[in-house]
Amino acid sequence: MQMQRLTPVLMVDAIEPVLDFWVKRLGWTKTTEVPHEGRLGFVILENGALQPMYQTRDSVAADVPPLAESPQRGTFLFIQVADLNAVEKALAGITPVVPRRKTFYGAHELIVREPAGNAVTFAQFSEQA
Repeated sequence: MQMQRLTPVLMVDAIEPVLDFWVKRLGWTKTTEVPHEGRLGFVILENGALQPMYQTRDSVAADVPPLAESPQRGTFLFIQVADLNAVEKALAGITPVVPRRKTFYGAHELIVREPAGNAVTFAQFSEQA
């Protein structure tokens, strides 16, 4: 089964403080931002093929509450795949954190925890997305 991309999602209390570090100091580009309750809730940063994402704990809690319940900061893995059906079949018997869903940004996703407890989102984008 082919995996296409691995993207870390870093859960933070606030996104604004990290932008100076990545964008102003290191020259990364902020390609996507999603507001949440009057502040940034989510951003995608890019530099070449590198693409970290940041999401606030409040935004995570609003979208996927079980992922925000951990008292420590967390890193989620976001893996873009060509065939979510194959991933779902391979993970049969594992209880998902979030069953397969379609997101507002056009992905079909399945979110599970790997054996060490880290959240992993497998996402398939349609040709149009």
